[in-house]
Amino acid sequence: MNDKTLNPDPIVNLFKSNKIATLDEIKQALRTSSTMTVFRKLRSIGYLSSYSHRGKYYTIPGIARFDQTGLWPWHSIWFSKFGNLVETSKEFVDSSIAGFTAKELEKALHVETKHSLLKLFQAKRLYRERISGLYVYVAFEPAKRKSQIAMRKSSVSQFEFDLSYELQALSEELKAAIILFFSLLDEKQRRLYAGLEAFKMGYGGDRKIAQLLGLNEHTVAKGRQELFTGQVEEHRIRQEGAGRKPVEKKLRKSSKESKGC
Repeated sequence: MNDKTLNPDPIVNLFKSNKIATLDEIKQALRTSSTMTVFRKLRSIGYLSSYSHRGKYYTIPGIARFDQTGLWPWHSIWFSKFGNLVETSKEFVDSSIAGFTAKELEKALHVETKHSLLKLFQAKRLYRERISGLYVYVAFEPAKRKSQIAMRKSSVSQFEFDLSYELQALSEELKAAIILFFSLLDEKQRRLYAGLEAFKMGYGGDRKIAQLLGLNEHTVAKGRQELFTGQVEEHRIRQEGAGRKPVEKKLRKSSKESKGC
C-alpha cells in the first residue's frame, strides 16, 4: 500500500485509547509492515518516544501530561518534553542549582543515567568536578558552572536529609527530625527548602512534600520556581530592616536612657 494514502487517524485513535504504543502496535493499527511508513505518519502528526525502556514506546503531545519538571510517566514508562535520555539529562543538569551526581539524577529521572552523563561529558556538553569524593555534573557554560559548583560546596547543598527517598520508607523518628528542622527555618527558608526537596523527588513531589510538612502545594511550587528561575537573592535572607539592630544604635539608646535618669 502506498503510504501517502494511509490515514493517520488510526494512530491517533490508538493513542487516545491506549495512551502509548509500541512500533508493532502502530503497524497493526495502520495495517502496514513498513517501519518507514510508520515514522512518516508519526512525523506528520508529531510524536514522542519514551526516554526509558530504550525508546520502545511512543505517544503524541496531546496525550502526554508533563509535570513541572517536564516529565510524564505512564505505568513506569517515562517520557520527557526535552526528548531522549541524553537531552533530558543535559536539561536537568543545566537548569539545576547545584548540578547532579549520577545517583541523584537517577532518582530524578527514574532510570540509570551514568552512561548518558558520561556521553555528555565526553562530547563537552557538560562539565564534571570531583567534590567530596563524587563526580558532580554541571553546566559546561563557565558562569553557570561556577555558580553550581559554589552552591554544591556550600553548607546548604551538603545538608544530609534527602527527601527524595519514598516518604513511606522513612522512619517515624526521621520524619519527626525533618519536621523539627523545618520548624526552625523562617518563612522564606521553609518555602525554598520545600521547593528544593520537591524538585529532587520528581513527579508528585509538590504534593508529597506538602503533605509531610503541612504546606499548601502552591507554596511548595512557588519555592521550587523561585529556586530554579533565579529569583532568590542569595546574599540576603532577612528583609531590609529585619534582624538585630546594630550594636552602635543599641549603645546610643542605652546612653540616652542613662542620661535621662
